[in-house]
Amino acid sequence: MAKYFDVHPENPQRRVIDQAVRILSDGGLIVYPTDSCFALGCRPGDSRGVDRIRAIRQLDSRHHFTLVCRDFAQLGQFARIDNTVFRAVRAATPGSYTFILPATKEAPRRLLHPKRRTIGVRIPEHPVAQALLAALDEPLLSSTLLLPDQEEPLTQGWEIKERLDHVVDAVLDSGDCGTVPTTVVDFSQGEPEIVRRGAGDPDRFA
Repeated sequence: MAKYFDVHPENPQRRVIDQAVRILSDGGLIVYPTDSCFALGCRPGDSRGVDRIRAIRQLDSRHHFTLVCRDFAQLGQFARIDNTVFRAVRAATPGSYTFILPATKEAPRRLLHPKRRTIGVRIPEHPVAQALLAALDEPLLSSTLLLPDQEEPLTQGWEIKERLDHVVDAVLDSGDCGTVPTTVVDFSQGEPEIVRRGAGDPDRFA
């Protein structure tokens, strides 16, 4: 059974965050809130965690996960950003955006586009996600919690616990965090291309 944590949305309890980090460090898969939707998350090196996310969401091998980072220092370890792109991305983060960027050699191979060698990265604004990333001291490999039989992501922690009780290890519930996923902006060719319109205002990249 999954552990259920009631987390304060603005001042997450350290003991709860520490318990979630221990679960992740032991190879666990968690559900956690972001500034767009609830997400599934595991450590980047956890291949079993990736397989579990694929099974829950019924994803094929072509699906690309997102590397959720704490800050620019962490993001820069896994994605290459020139000065122009840096300024544009910096102005929009933290926030509800995912950026497609050329990957560095440190980026986990399982996260890369097989032909373009790009990676999806984001820096969330949600206090619980930020607390998790700070305590874990590495990014989270993540995917939006959108189940195969649902048109929109789940928004209620109790329902997530009920639906996924035997396939995830923990649910962190800090209240409804919405159903609109991130806006995806592809900077891999230098100029911004809006791949998906979502919670972040895409007009700033027009």
